[in-house]
Amino acid sequence: MNGGAMSWLDPEPFLRGTAWRDAGGRAVRADPAGLARLPRDTVERAALPIGVRLEFTAGAGTRAVGIRYRATVPRTTDGMREISHCFALWQGDRCVGETFAEPAEEGTVTLPLPPSDGPFTVHPPESRAPVITGLRAIGGTVRPARRLPRWVVHGDSITEGWWSTRPAHAWPAAAGRALGLDTVNLGYAGSARGELPVAQQLAALPADLLTLAFGTNCWGDVPTSAALLYETTRAFVTVVRGGHPDTPLLVLSPLLRPEAESTANDLGATHAELRAAMEAATRDLVRAGDRHLALLSGRDLLGPQHLADGLHPDDAGHARVAAAVADAVRRAGWAGPPTGAAPPATPAPARPGELDGMSGAGLGRGVLGR
Repeated sequence: MNGGAMSWLDPEPFLRGTAWRDAGGRAVRADPAGLARLPRDTVERAALPIGVRLEFTAGAGTRAVGIRYRATVPRTTDGMREISHCFALWQGDRCVGETFAEPAEEGTVTLPLPPSDGPFTVHPPESRAPVITGLRAIGGTVRPARRLPRWVVHGDSITEGWWSTRPAHAWPAAAGRALGLDTVNLGYAGSARGELPVAQQLAALPADLLTLAFGTNCWGDVPTSAALLYETTRAFVTVVRGGHPDTPLLVLSPLLRPEAESTANDLGATHAELRAAMEAATRDLVRAGDRHLALLSGRDLLGPQHLADGLHPDDAGHARVAAAVADAVRRAGWAGPPTGAAPPATPAPARPGELDGMSGAGLGRGVLGR
């Protein structure tokens, strides 16, 4: 694809992390045909392009890449505009540059490239719901990067990446880089309580690997009992299995939530009891014959010092979760060796034949993408 003539290219072949398109062609994170069956908070968060990014390689002589986009520009109550939009350029597991642009409903930004053919990834400013409308090479050519196996991750605000300082630091993004996967982030802040319409959408969405990381929001404003979460987990996985009978599926149980671990919600369940219920449901499904299901307990992945606000991980916390998830996927035999620099703080491996206390016997051993 030649950008030497400064022509704008269709961004579609370059976009990654996409799941669905709405009627206007925007990348969205829930099936537009099924929005009426989803909770309102899920629908609102699904409109944000969390995890959507551009991936490309550069030809000889390419000095920079230009990006044309549309974005929302909210104003504060005093009429002041927000801070600049940040476009982050990554190569492998390293950020090689950030370019800031003045907030604009329609704008262009130019990102200088290092002397390399890449592949490169550009993370746009997610919170402003940018729509990439074109890109072009400056001084050479750009081509879409090769497509990687698709990893669909469902969870809540932690999965969305809240309190990470950049989109690329969210744990699904970091783990996807380490595993060489195309991460599709279906985290819905304030939601992800095991809604079965979401499970139905996951069942219909093509995926090479699946991860479920919900449960934390079952403790708070919309409380769930331990018994209900046990049955919800079994039902959710069963519905997903309707479309993915043999797809590797990792369940990540809720991370540490200090204020809630021993405090009962309105239905009498502590956070620790909810986590135990989700883990018990997953283990029982494995014992019942699901040979492509694995469990990673979230209880000991983080300490209080890794939580920015007592609930959401900071950058170091997101890196620890990413490392643990990547390690769990590899130990289950679902991905090859590390790609590039591994995320820091990888937890000690489990004993042979075990995955965080759950028997690994019978788990799928195929390597993604091979």
